[in-house]
Amino acid sequence: MEPPGTRDRHLVPGGHRVHGDGPYLAARSRASAADALATVTPALTRPDARDRPDPRELRTVLYQHAFNPARAAGPGGAAAQILGWARQASLPVGCLSEPAVLRTALEALTFRLDGSRAAANTVIRKRAVLHGALGYAAEAGLLPDNPLDTIGWQVPHSSAALDPAVVASPAQVSALVDAVARTRPELTAFFGCLYYAAPRPEEAVALRLADCRLPGSGWGMLRLAVATPGTAAAWTSSGTSHEQRGLKHRPDGAIRMVPVPPVLAAMLRAHFTAYGTAPDGRLFRGTRGGPLSESVYGRAWHSARTLALGPS
Repeated sequence: MEPPGTRDRHLVPGGHRVHGDGPYLAARSRASAADALATVTPALTRPDARDRPDPRELRTVLYQHAFNPARAAGPGGAAAQILGWARQASLPVGCLSEPAVLRTALEALTFRLDGSRAAANTVIRKRAVLHGALGYAAEAGLLPDNPLDTIGWQVPHSSAALDPAVVASPAQVSALVDAVARTRPELTAFFGCLYYAAPRPEEAVALRLADCRLPGSGWGMLRLAVATPGTAAAWTSSGTSHEQRGLKHRPDGAIRMVPVPPVLAAMLRAHFTAYGTAPDGRLFRGTRGGPLSESVYGRAWHSARTLALGPS
């Protein structure tokens, strides 16, 4: 027997939450969850539904509007029509208790839009999002339990092997950093941090002078307590492209102390002498003084890689 009202609730939402953790997710996690839900939802529509939209357009509208709680305003024009079609054509939530329907959803997670197979890590990540959404549906009384807990579907295995050909040698890193120093000298210490101290890029972006202990010689220390990940402004709570958060996969307020070798300490001292800090003490900043964006340091790295290592 299905929970009361199950057959009246459809998979494509009309403004309500679809995941219990939505308000607490980081912006990138929200976008990742929306991507997973937008991948699986088209497979959970009636096969006989007429006027099916283009798959790419359908997935884009679901991603940008149906599963984005930050976009309060509804879509207009063609996007509104596509979303209306999805609401009408989507299956009731209760159908996900049927193994055949659930297997269809799981199989959809294994393909990219171009029909090729998705990477194992991508499938695993998207299955985890689907599991969370179904768990939330069970909590809300729309399903008797989480059907993914009982279905015997084989999760792809991801490879932990690392290709040595893509790992830079110390000589290559030296050439790369030298190339950055010639093309974007203000980013030399940023890339030095990534190599010699191995923080996440969003941790290096948030690094302040007060977080650094840089003696005149010898080893120093970095105090990492926050990260400033960048993502599309549509997914952040603040409406900006960056938001400050704690360290990833660590409890709130966690601090990580990272030893700084003498070569990096010298790079950071030289950077401060040449460029100072942003008003809030950040060592690295964007062209307008805000957080250093992934697009800026990404372009700098690609240019340096071609200059130092050649186009091949």
